[in-house]
Amino acid sequence: MPPQPWPAPRAGAPLRAEVTVPGSKSLTNRYLLLAALADGPSVVINPLRSRDSRLMLDALAALGSVVEHIPDWENSGVPAVRISPLPALTSASHPGPIPDSSAADSPGTADSSVTAPTTGAVSIECGLAGTVMRFMPAVAALTDARVHFDGDPEARVRPMGAVQHGLRDLGVEITGPGAPAPGGEGHLPFTVHAPAGITGEEITIDASASSQFVSGLLLTAARMPYGLTLRHVGESVPSLEHVEMTLQVLTEVGVKVSSPAKHTWRVEPGEIRAFSVRVEPDLSNAGPFLCAAAVTGGEVTMRGWPIVSAQIGRRWTELLPAFGAQIETDPETPTTVTLRVRGRQLRTPGAVDGTAELTPTVAALAALCQSPTLFTSVGHLRGHETDRIAALVTEIRRLGGSAEETEDGFEVTSPVTHGGLVRSYADHRMATFGAVLGLVLDDVEVEDIACTAKTMPDFPQLWAGLLAPASDAAPGVGPGSAADCVPGSGSVSASGARG
Repeated sequence: MPPQPWPAPRAGAPLRAEVTVPGSKSLTNRYLLLAALADGPSVVINPLRSRDSRLMLDALAALGSVVEHIPDWENSGVPAVRISPLPALTSASHPGPIPDSSAADSPGTADSSVTAPTTGAVSIECGLAGTVMRFMPAVAALTDARVHFDGDPEARVRPMGAVQHGLRDLGVEITGPGAPAPGGEGHLPFTVHAPAGITGEEITIDASASSQFVSGLLLTAARMPYGLTLRHVGESVPSLEHVEMTLQVLTEVGVKVSSPAKHTWRVEPGEIRAFSVRVEPDLSNAGPFLCAAAVTGGEVTMRGWPIVSAQIGRRWTELLPAFGAQIETDPETPTTVTLRVRGRQLRTPGAVDGTAELTPTVAALAALCQSPTLFTSVGHLRGHETDRIAALVTEIRRLGGSAEETEDGFEVTSPVTHGGLVRSYADHRMATFGAVLGLVLDDVEVEDIACTAKTMPDFPQLWAGLLAPASDAAPGVGPGSAADCVPGSGSVSASGARG
């Protein structure tokens, strides 16, 4: 049964609210993976609890990690997850056979354990999570199992070739329907098997389609027998901030990393020390809520904004003023501030460059401006959850605006003029794009709001709380919500009257 369209609520008046968003998806899944590769149990505090992070936990459990959910970490009121190391990683040179055992519970639940058989097959479900499909194959290559990767139908068209070719050059077998021909592009489904272990230490890949190709190989490299030197060929790496994030978290857990030349990275072999870390708020997911102030002329406050962050969402403090909003910050701690966004007259900066995963939300701002906005250096978005460039152009046109694709992006040339159905394409950021437009336009409906569960299962309630006093906000999930996902930890409350 197709999902029921979700009526995106109209603001009706300038809003005033305080927002708390869950932990960063990008940081959560990096820390979870590194915890499974560490030399002892590690704790990730304030992890994002969403479909993407659940799929990562399930993948790690399928390979043998024990996953324990802790609802209240040290009486802080904040949840955490404790991850045991993969049992296969008894040595950095080549892991021995993985002892056979059966699952105590289902993957991803408290005290769950699934151990990969020595010669058997393990299946990993990727969903639409790029961090699972592109990060976990290198982890699988450290085990003796044949590990089969597959995902949602939409995931089967996402490029995978750079990771697959890179692993092949390291001596890993890549087989199955999605395995690439020499020099060709690969995709899901495929199987990873490394019976001789990882035998190489230098690879050259083309990561022009996604920075996740680089991150996925670097994250595991310390547990490879010789470490890894990775070179990228191509003009640029999209979303380079995410590679910087990867280098940052590796350094935090004691891995020696360097960049001896442009688009070249070196990870030295060695142990990954066990760690305990608190995940920052997801600054990308904060975007729609902050933009709500900009498009309505209201005010939205967010506590705990990191002063320094590797997340690309840190750019909201630059992007929102470029579109006419006012930004204020108040000190909180040595590392965080309270961020306040006040909407004023919406205007376009004329052009924005390299906005990566923020692009659909920035496009909602641009679609409400009277003058054109050109998006550049975002051509890689054609290979995301959907072809985001084509999707944005189509949906802006559907709502009466005009937009055109360019070689490395697109241009919004006239604003949207009316409501209607906004297709989500099973893409969480297209769904929130529609929600932002619904604040201003009458009768906007989002095709499938449930796809926001990929990174924010509570999005429908949080969005409703943005527009209503906390006492009036519906306690349940709105139409089309994802009931099978663990609730997140975000919240929205009114702080004063609207209008």
